[in-house]
Amino acid sequence: MEGGVTKPDKTEFTECWRTSWKKPYIMRLAFSAGIGGLLFGYDTGVISGALLYIRDDFKSVEKHTWLQETIVSTAVAGAIAGAAFGGWMNDKYGRKKSILLADVLFFIGAIIMAASVGPWMIILGRVFVGLGVGMASMTAPLYISEASPARIRGALVSTNGLLITGGQFLAYLINLAFTKAPGTWRWMLGVAAVPALVQFILMLSLPESPRWLYRHDKVKEARVILEKIYPENEVEEEMKALKSSVEAEKADEGSIGDGLFAKLRNIWGNDVVRRGLYAGITVQVAQQFVGINTVMYYSPTIVQQAGFASNKTALALSLITSGLNAVGSVVSMAFVDRFGRRRLMIISMFGIITCLVVLSVLFHEASSHAPLVSGVESVHFGGNATCQGFSRAPQPMSWNCMSCVSPSSNCAFCASGDSKYHPGACLAATDEIRAMCRGEKRTWYTKGCPSKFGFFTVMLLGMYIISYSPGMGTVPWIVNSEIYPLRYRGIGGGIAAVSNWVSNLIVSETFLTLTETLGSAGTFLLFAGFSTIGLIAIYFVVPETKGLQFEEVEKMLEKGFRPRLCCSNSSSSSSEKDEKTTMI
Repeated sequence: MEGGVTKPDKTEFTECWRTSWKKPYIMRLAFSAGIGGLLFGYDTGVISGALLYIRDDFKSVEKHTWLQETIVSTAVAGAIAGAAFGGWMNDKYGRKKSILLADVLFFIGAIIMAASVGPWMIILGRVFVGLGVGMASMTAPLYISEASPARIRGALVSTNGLLITGGQFLAYLINLAFTKAPGTWRWMLGVAAVPALVQFILMLSLPESPRWLYRHDKVKEARVILEKIYPENEVEEEMKALKSSVEAEKADEGSIGDGLFAKLRNIWGNDVVRRGLYAGITVQVAQQFVGINTVMYYSPTIVQQAGFASNKTALALSLITSGLNAVGSVVSMAFVDRFGRRRLMIISMFGIITCLVVLSVLFHEASSHAPLVSGVESVHFGGNATCQGFSRAPQPMSWNCMSCVSPSSNCAFCASGDSKYHPGACLAATDEIRAMCRGEKRTWYTKGCPSKFGFFTVMLLGMYIISYSPGMGTVPWIVNSEIYPLRYRGIGGGIAAVSNWVSNLIVSETFLTLTETLGSAGTFLLFAGFSTIGLIAIYFVVPETKGLQFEEVEKMLEKGFRPRLCCSNSSSSSSEKDEKTTMI
């Protein structure tokens, strides 16, 4: 919210709960809007498990990597359009109506996916779901931010991040619950309609954002909401701040216009908005290019590449990483208003880069030490069962499991009956031959190979999530909810959200192709390089907004920002003030 109200010294998690206890209406607003984050998270998590069973039901999906990537990424493409449209709709019709429309789109998409008769119908449903997710992803944190006192704004916006990770965790639980049910993936995808319906019902009883109401001359309605959010002695101060802010905006709009295209034309000529977009887009793009959604969308597949062949085992181990993601969001809520947005992101990036480099090394070692292919084992199931690529290879004795399961071979590895680490058979990847392999109590590998490094790989994935979630997982959404002037907040948040989803689309649409081309080791090393670039960009263009009123953020951006290149003995609070100097 706006404000000239003096902020307490203690701006942290306990202050959030203390304030919410006195004013439960605040938590009701935050939780109801935050279900949009739950939808976001559920869609991210559920497709990773559902894809395993969609591949089993539709052989065209199993055979074509591009079709798997398309099923995953069409939701992201829809989210790009949803975020772009949502930015305009937020400014024109309000935050509440945008959330309600997002729920309707998500509900329709979930029903279409559950009833799909072919991959094309799944893709259509994913487009609808993506439109809803895109609108919700930028509207929910904006709504929560504008209905929150400044001293606890970061913690409350973090509830949206918590519900994103909670949605991912719920998705993996649902995936596990339906592994043995008829229709498996249909239930996994169809259940997504339930939280969308719940949020739609809850939002019907909630008000519009008080800031948006005041901006549209609904002063009395805005005051009623502020009285439910703030102590009585602070309401008048907030009303004065809102009035001052809105008058300044209207004066500004008198010279530039209040239409979408007028705002777009003037964004880059406005120092405050341009600098806000530098920061907002930087953190959103960096959030995706650390590779997080390769883990979220393809987590079970990555676990299989690490050496765990069973679908159920892959889902169970993925549940651990998802649970750690949710825990990290709680950590973010506890510390984001205490240690600051910028500091959390920088620490997070150092941890991410370290984990990605070590993961790259582990996948390289696992590939180098993959079990060899035995000619004797391969003919054990009959000459017609042996992989043709192996039989015709000029040097078949040089083949190992990784050579056998490479996409170009269209084959699978049947582990030795004595030990899965001993030389095994390279066989044609058909259902009949798979049944023969499993009939002898052997393990069938199509996406990865038996590996003694598998356990350590899953541990590193967990450490990667722990590094990511408290910082880069939640903070970019907080930064984008508070760094733009009110008159540009909808469109600014929309542009940043589009940049997030475009980056997400690039990463999700290319991940499986990258692993086929560069290998898992090369792919994770590539993301480590992207993360290093992201860390540098965050350091130079993203200012600290911890505990600042929206007007203070605007004044800071007007002056500009330059990072401190060396340490000092001054307190952190003085350092933050010193950083508000001149932007490059």
